[in-house]
Amino acid sequence: MLVPALALAFRRRAPMTVAWLTAGLAALYWLTELAAPGTLLRVHADHSLNAAVWWPPTAPLAAYAAMAFPREGGRPVWMRGLPIAALLVPIGCLDDVLPDAAMRRFAAAETGSVNALVFRSVAVVMGAALLGMYAAARRRAVQGLTERAERAERERHLLAERARAQERARLAAEMHDVVAHRVTLMVLQAGALRVHAPDETTRAAAEELRAAGCQALDELRDVIGLLRRGPGAPPAAAHGPLPDLSQLVAESASVGVPVELAEHGEPPAASPAVGRTAYRVVQEALTNARKHAPGAAVRVDVRYRVDGVTLTVRNTAPSGEPDADLAASGSGTGLAGLRERVELIGGTFAAGPDKEGFRVEASLPAYLPVGAP
Repeated sequence: MLVPALALAFRRRAPMTVAWLTAGLAALYWLTELAAPGTLLRVHADHSLNAAVWWPPTAPLAAYAAMAFPREGGRPVWMRGLPIAALLVPIGCLDDVLPDAAMRRFAAAETGSVNALVFRSVAVVMGAALLGMYAAARRRAVQGLTERAERAERERHLLAERARAQERARLAAEMHDVVAHRVTLMVLQAGALRVHAPDETTRAAAEELRAAGCQALDELRDVIGLLRRGPGAPPAAAHGPLPDLSQLVAESASVGVPVELAEHGEPPAASPAVGRTAYRVVQEALTNARKHAPGAAVRVDVRYRVDGVTLTVRNTAPSGEPDADLAASGSGTGLAGLRERVELIGGTFAAGPDKEGFRVEASLPAYLPVGAP
């Protein structure tokens, strides 16, 4: 019973070993007949043949395993068929294997019963071997199709990534050649106006315009760098871990939109990406308030936590009509882009009207979650 147990346990891991052990056990059965005639083959009074044990019960399983589970770079088919041939040899060599007494009993049996017994045994083992060959061939075919599909998917992904990289490079070049050039001209003209302005008010306005243009160039440079690096590259620091939001408040006040800033708690150490996202959230919310809610009171609440920061920007209902050209100047996707940016670093984002006017709220973690870009 040990060999059948081994055959069941190791038929996939060591199919050839199981097959050879089974062939050896079959030879041991016939050696038992040699030592004690009548142990395997018995002829009854009516000359019918009874085989007590013809083959080990694991013979079909061993034949199947030897053909169905070839090792990678293993033996050829003919070599894997050797233990199966060893199982069949005793049938063709009965007159050489069995003693004369056993052969006389064998010859006295009915020929039909002998042929049927031999045929059934050979058919079962050979059928199991052929089924194993079919299973191995089918497995190879499925594996080949799977590898081909995976290779095609990898190639498709590489082609798509190459196309995206080319598109990013084209956009970066276009922004550098056109937008950056125009903004640079604006900065130069504002600088010239500051130098030659006839009064202090004009010089101050020109300086504010020049500073805003320089900041726009810095931010544009960051965007161009991100386009050229791609999404898999580590981002460069833009405003530091926790940017100074009072600069945005001062910019809004300089264009006639007073903003109240309230900060609560101690700023925690944070990833540069979190700091940039916090800056963009407040910047976009204040820009929308200037464009769509003229005359509204705006308040920025910043609540620092040990594990992150919560930003809330509220504005009351507008007291005047928005400028149509200014309101239509954006792309209309600012809030959607903010939501994607916040969720990308593991935060939450909400924006919409409330009882006082409009509210934008973002809760950001101090550090990026594992796997975030």
